[in-house]
Amino acid sequence: MNLYENKLYMEDVKYTAELSLPWEKLSGKTILISGVTGLIGSFLADVLLYRNRAYDAGITILGLCRDTNAAAERFQKPSPQPSPSGEGGAFSAGRGSEGGAVSAAASLHLFSHDINIPLAPGTLGRADFVLHLASNTHPVQYATDPIGTITSNIIGLMNMLEYACDCSSERVLFASSNEIYGENRGDVELFDEHYCGYIDSNTLRAGYPESKRCGEALVQAYIRQKGTDAVIARLTRSYGPTMKMSDTKAISQFIRKGIAGEDIVLKSAGEQYYSYTYVSDAVAGLLTVLLAGECGAAYNISDEASDIKLKDLAALIAGCAGKKVVFDLPDATEAAGFSKATKARLDGSLLKTLGFAPRYDIRTGIERTITILR
Repeated sequence: MNLYENKLYMEDVKYTAELSLPWEKLSGKTILISGVTGLIGSFLADVLLYRNRAYDAGITILGLCRDTNAAAERFQKPSPQPSPSGEGGAFSAGRGSEGGAVSAAASLHLFSHDINIPLAPGTLGRADFVLHLASNTHPVQYATDPIGTITSNIIGLMNMLEYACDCSSERVLFASSNEIYGENRGDVELFDEHYCGYIDSNTLRAGYPESKRCGEALVQAYIRQKGTDAVIARLTRSYGPTMKMSDTKAISQFIRKGIAGEDIVLKSAGEQYYSYTYVSDAVAGLLTVLLAGECGAAYNISDEASDIKLKDLAALIAGCAGKKVVFDLPDATEAAGFSKATKARLDGSLLKTLGFAPRYDIRTGIERTITILR
């Protein structure tokens, strides 16, 4: 499916690209993004490319990914090229002189790189902003690649921080997770940025939240020891039309079943109560943190209007698809990657003091995702 030909998707891109943010900080700058083909990274890249086309922003994107052919397929298909008036047009693409695929009139350069391997100084040229978005993000990955899950959040992050130091970058952003809070101790309803719940670190599943915690501590170490300007964005369970069909998160499986016209399979009683974020709101929050956040601070990207119990989420998606919810126990591999947290709702008030205002609640976000993917 070509997302660029979907009117609703391009409306989301346009809306996010025209938010009231200090965009001038990115004008003429180079942005290094790991995980550029992921759910968050790909939408962010589309927003920045829109800024280039609509406002001649002169932003250069260096995108790190595992498969440049798949990435080129994602970004190089014909796409609306907005003018300052917001009208559509053609989307051009070519090949880069440095071996990376290039699109959007040479403003997006794609490079295949294992983030756990250091980037030699100057390999990609200077990066003014460095965003580490690459990470294993769903249960099967946690269970089948626990080492990669941990190392991408620690060693991969260190490599990005080191490159930022080599480049004297203006700012680094680390995409952390709501999972750093662990299990709710029963003392609060919403987790603010200082909350710390329980995690049993001596388990396979702990690799993801513990490595995200360690990554945040590593960011603080670079701020103190090397003078790095860095911020932390704590993402909730994100979803949207840029999700990959191989994603095994519960919400992704529900949506995939819904667009296929199948019953929604729930692998528990569904009492888990979580925060969710539609991709355009997640990227809007991430950009707010990048451009307006305080150095060293962590910000929850969340909104209570998108908090929902898993059983209600399943019912919502089933209703949109005209199907029903059925219950099925997970196999051992899948269960090993499931979060043990039963209530993890985030307090998003701190980010809202920077002007963040999410656009979609859970119902409208789900309905939009299913409509676009259909």
